[in-house]
Amino acid sequence: MAPTTTRRAKPVGSRKPSLRVERQLQRDGHRVLAGMDEVGRGALAGPVSVGVVLIDETCRSAPAGVKDSKLLTPAARVSMVPRIRRWAMAYAVGHASAAEIDEIGIMAALRLAGCRALAAVGVVPDLVILDGNHDWLTAPEEVGLFAFADDGAATGPQTPPVTTMIKADLKCSSVAAASVLAKVERDALMMAAAPDHPAYRWEENKGYAAPEHLAALETHGASVLHRRSWRLPGVGLADDGGHDGGVQPSQLEMGAR
Repeated sequence: MAPTTTRRAKPVGSRKPSLRVERQLQRDGHRVLAGMDEVGRGALAGPVSVGVVLIDETCRSAPAGVKDSKLLTPAARVSMVPRIRRWAMAYAVGHASAAEIDEIGIMAALRLAGCRALAAVGVVPDLVILDGNHDWLTAPEEVGLFAFADDGAATGPQTPPVTTMIKADLKCSSVAAASVLAKVERDALMMAAAPDHPAYRWEENKGYAAPEHLAALETHGASVLHRRSWRLPGVGLADDGGHDGGVQPSQLEMGAR
């Protein structure tokens, strides 16, 4: 009987991001690409943040070790930032505050933060690679009609086209790099706010639904940086007007992103 060979599948997430996808898109005519990813969508407090990293054909392989921010330690993420900035053609992080999330809902807030990030880089990419399977960047009623100003309003050249990709942060170096920039900047914002709101221990949980954060909400209620339109534990809804920001039980259980 001929010997058999057993192939062991690689664990999910073990494959390193590369520029394979980006190079194929560039060969298809999209010279300037924007990798984009968000962090903070599932948090109970603080902003939602969107990172963007632009590359063109002159950008060589990404710095060694670049991967989805969730797979890096906090120290590794911070040390990666200057290397990503030197590598990228351009980069930025945009934010939408908790108050804006309450006002317009989480999906529109993601769009606002993404538009702010794109406006900040000052270059309109030929294509945006967006992590996930839903294009939250392009407002359906604005397709082909609007573009980016510093406040996310409509002006200037047309909105760049978007391609979505499930697990793009595990496959595409540009998207992984964008996730690192967004994570580091949002974490820094939450750590800076923590001393003014010590009960919630944001320096540790960054606004996510960790046990100590939930306990503080039960005891102290919501702060000005909490998403008050969400169903926060122990806190009555400030606005139950049907925004798409209402937190679901699965979001309360999400790990930090």
